[in-house]
Amino acid sequence: MDERRLALRNRMIGVLLRDARRREGCTLEECAEALGVSKSDIEAYEEGREPISLPELEVLGYVLDAPVSHFIDPHSQLTTDERDPDFATILSLRRRIIGTLVRQARLEADLDHHDLADWLGCTTDEVEAYELGKRSIPVTQLETLARSLELPLDYFRDEGDGPIAARQQQREIDRRFQDLPSNIKAFVAKPINVKYLELAMKLSHMPASRLREIAEGLLEITY
Repeated sequence: MDERRLALRNRMIGVLLRDARRREGCTLEECAEALGVSKSDIEAYEEGREPISLPELEVLGYVLDAPVSHFIDPHSQLTTDERDPDFATILSLRRRIIGTLVRQARLEADLDHHDLADWLGCTTDEVEAYELGKRSIPVTQLETLARSLELPLDYFRDEGDGPIAARQQQREIDRRFQDLPSNIKAFVAKPINVKYLELAMKLSHMPASRLREIAEGLLEITY
């Protein structure tokens, strides 16, 4: 990805960030406090003058009640826990996790720091800092890295059991539910139908041979 495309991606992400912040009625100061940065840093992210990292995007997604996919894929729709999690700890942990994943992917591809530095347009010292979790890798550079290594960006996403991952997973469940036909949503929403849904879940885990036996038994009863 050349410099112009990187700059354009940063501006696009910034516009989506500002849009989500305004929809949520969140101030620049509140976003800055969540990330442990200055107000001017948030302004730079929103204006696309500075690239934002994936962990920072994940935390802002939580704060702004917006899925990370909204910033990566603008086709997704925007829709707090009572107690906010420790964002500073989450950011630090996610930086280290992403750094470990970057290093693992690099070693599996039999590449050195110079290779990654060439791809990302940065120094080998910066690559080492990324891998050690000492520095956040901008999400635009992470996209470049993922493409170069033929990995999906989701490889680096937070899929754990933490509060941010749980919020993202719940949003995805809600989105999929909303995509269901209206008659199915109405059926699922009725408490009286819970037993039917539980039965369907049990049947979904049965091997095909067992399902055939049940079907044959039903045919014998009805005929």
